[in-house]
Amino acid sequence: MEEKTAHSKDKSPVVERFLRYKLVIQGRSQKTVEEYGLDLRTFFRFLIAMRDGISPNSDEFNEISIACVDEAFVKNIKTIDILEFMAYTANARGNSAAARSRKLSTIRMFFKYLTASEKIIEVNPAAEIESPKKKKALPKHLSVNESKDLLHSVVADEESKNRDRDYCIITLFLNCGLRLSELVGINLSDIDREMRSLRVVGKGNKERIVYLNDACKSALSAYILTRAREATNIKDKDKNALFISRLGKRISVKTVQWLVYKYLDQAGLSYKHFSTHKLRHTAATLMYQEGGVDVLSLKEILGHSELNTTQIYTHVSDKKLEEAVESHPLANITKKDVE
Repeated sequence: MEEKTAHSKDKSPVVERFLRYKLVIQGRSQKTVEEYGLDLRTFFRFLIAMRDGISPNSDEFNEISIACVDEAFVKNIKTIDILEFMAYTANARGNSAAARSRKLSTIRMFFKYLTASEKIIEVNPAAEIESPKKKKALPKHLSVNESKDLLHSVVADEESKNRDRDYCIITLFLNCGLRLSELVGINLSDIDREMRSLRVVGKGNKERIVYLNDACKSALSAYILTRAREATNIKDKDKNALFISRLGKRISVKTVQWLVYKYLDQAGLSYKHFSTHKLRHTAATLMYQEGGVDVLSLKEILGHSELNTTQIYTHVSDKKLEEAVESHPLANITKKDVE
């Protein structure tokens, strides 16, 4: 109890209210809210360090408590304070433009909450600060032939006891463009009886339906049969989890990352330095470039909240989304095709 109380003394009440608002009222995920908290902690540590003459590059910086950040503290923050913090993140911390943009976005949201919700301050000091310009780069992805090579590397791994599981995982990544967190979170109950689609929970706890082409149906059917034979080893709390580890638990993020690296290496593709997220890019790129899927359909398939280029929110019919996934160039690739 004493440890919990001591820890709570390091927190800012006004920051905690903002984080609860994001979590409970706006429905942001726990992970996202934790990232907001880390960004704000760094920001306020910097301001306190400047006030108290502490070097932001010292070990002492990481021990600064932000408990003193109250309503009076935030009322005195000016635009120049935020600009100096942004300069610090670029010069001293070496943050990329993307990382700095995220921090600035968090600060904007925090002050917007103080102005619009709590009405503690009248003007958002971060509102007019421009976001750092991000370097535009095309997402890296595998070609169709490289994708087939990756699938073949799983089938060819005769020593693996998890070939059906791993083949299914990589097939879903390549065909559906799932996020890593979405894939590990899939439950058996999320798959419809006809195995036509499955439900995933994306960013911000937003649910969406992902339609399954023949390649996915084939891989899922094979794995579910294998999984059923091993059902006695599955832990009670993970009985509903689709993908199971060798320990009988829901498969972890790290395990999926490891197996993707493993098969990329066996396929001779490790030099590309790919990750699970690059497989998501692969699915999206192949659907768009090879499958002729339009941007708005792709937006819905991937679970994006907006199109940055057009800022248009749209609703695409379920039938069109299903047709879009069916047009994927890997839609009909099964184990037999890559053996």
